[in-house]
Amino acid sequence: MKKPVAVFDIDGTIFRSSLLIELVERLIERGVFPPAARDMYAEEWRLWLDRKGDYEKYIMRVVEAFEKELKGVPYGTVADIAGEIIEEKKHRVYRYTRDLIRDLKKKGYYLLAITRSPRFIADGFGYEFGFDKVYAMFYSTGPSENFTGEVEDADLIMNKAAILTRALRKEDITLEGSVGVGDTESDIPMLEMVETPIAFNPNQKLLTHAKRRGWKIVVERKDVIYEI
Repeated sequence: MKKPVAVFDIDGTIFRSSLLIELVERLIERGVFPPAARDMYAEEWRLWLDRKGDYEKYIMRVVEAFEKELKGVPYGTVADIAGEIIEEKKHRVYRYTRDLIRDLKKKGYYLLAITRSPRFIADGFGYEFGFDKVYAMFYSTGPSENFTGEVEDADLIMNKAAILTRALRKEDITLEGSVGVGDTESDIPMLEMVETPIAFNPNQKLLTHAKRRGWKIVVERKDVIYEI
């Protein structure tokens, strides 16, 4: 009998930050990336903090900085730092999604995570929370185990609905009784596919769409969880 699938975004939906941002900042602190890497996204970060900018623009600039500086860096160096971050910050999650994951796991759901963060850090995070499968950005390495700067199937990972469709073909899962949780407009195609879409701490574009579609909207602020 096929398991119902529960599909989650990770950054800003489970984890109360971004795995990629945490990784880039740590790589700069450790001297693996040069301090100038921060200059690539500093302005977008400032605008986001001042609530004058767009988070998607900010995170995409972080992605650009990461991919630019990653080429030639040994896989082991980055993986070790990623492991440190997971161990230190694995409990910095939202209570709502943490408890939802626990409850769905008990009910026999197949837990699927889809994220634009690097696979070598997303896999570790997913393992900590009992996910059955994590789809994330896969950065290639060469014969010397140094990163080449290339990303495999980047367009596919950016399309979460396509990833969910692929998982439905490959895994013994079904959309019957399915649940999906996301926080930005990039999650909309994925949420359109499931029976119970949940917009969690949504940005304005997702909030507007969720209201129009009559989706469940949940906001967690400090120690209070609101349903809209």
